[in-house]
Amino acid sequence: MKPITFILFLFVCSLSLKAQDDLSKLFDDPIPKKEKTPIPATFKSPQIVNVQSNETMHKNDLLFVVMHRFGDIAGKYGGMQTFYGMDNSSDILIGFDYGISDRWSVGLGRTKGAPNGTNTNQTQLFYMNTKYRLIRQTTDNRMPLSVTLYGNGVISGMNKLSITTSDADFQKYSDRMSSVAQAIITRKFSDNLSLALLPTYVHRNYVSFMDMNDLFALGLGGRIKVSHRMAVIADYFLSFRSQESKNYFLQQKGFKFHNPLGLGLEMETGGHVFNFIFTNSTAILENQFIPSTSSTWTNGGFRWGFSISRTFTLSKKTGT
Repeated sequence: MKPITFILFLFVCSLSLKAQDDLSKLFDDPIPKKEKTPIPATFKSPQIVNVQSNETMHKNDLLFVVMHRFGDIAGKYGGMQTFYGMDNSSDILIGFDYGISDRWSVGLGRTKGAPNGTNTNQTQLFYMNTKYRLIRQTTDNRMPLSVTLYGNGVISGMNKLSITTSDADFQKYSDRMSSVAQAIITRKFSDNLSLALLPTYVHRNYVSFMDMNDLFALGLGGRIKVSHRMAVIADYFLSFRSQESKNYFLQQKGFKFHNPLGLGLEMETGGHVFNFIFTNSTAILENQFIPSTSSTWTNGGFRWGFSISRTFTLSKKTGT
């Protein structure tokens, strides 16, 4: 898959906006409109812990978000010597999401990047993303699920490394690019429980020797409300890496891949949503943490982090 695939994804989302009105007329029925009202707030922010939620911004709303991952809490690189990871920063993200309509949002930002020095060395990652609500769960349960489409495109702005077997030995500009495509399938079972399933495809134009350009993965996420303004959140990604690739990195590099697991506490404070999380993933973007997580909870290779988001309404007009 080349960068053109990401452009086509954006184009399809644009066409879907126009097609929505026409399709709604074809399937119009006498059921009162109030019974077909979409379920509100399956999740409270566009991201759960590591994975995306189905939520998009309202039309003309702008979301400012800051995410931070510290160093290992325990193990070889943690403990008191690094004040349990607080002396280190594995990744930092600053970004914006904007609601073009109540169903479609776009975003851009930058992350520090979290290279593990073996299968990825890329840093200084600039990203653009898009998210579109294709299907929305309704209050009358005639539509029991929500389906949201998500995609991103990422470019590394770092200087080329002269390491011929690494993913940062760029031969041409397109080697700096990677992309992700997801279908985010969610259901809000009650005010207290929401779950998400995320079939995912990751493509990297240029990878380290014996790594995979194309990787499929399956994400799981959930939210359990414990009080009026507080909830427990969790997510997990299972990557379908080939056994040949796993064997090479383990036997030749002594390097083992691990699946990212995140746990956290979500707190609402007015217009802010604050997530306090723990995860074995060092990276924030799916383009890195799905194919390149190398630390594990069992040997202390997990870290704490947080995300803070603030929504600004740029217009009083409402969208659809």
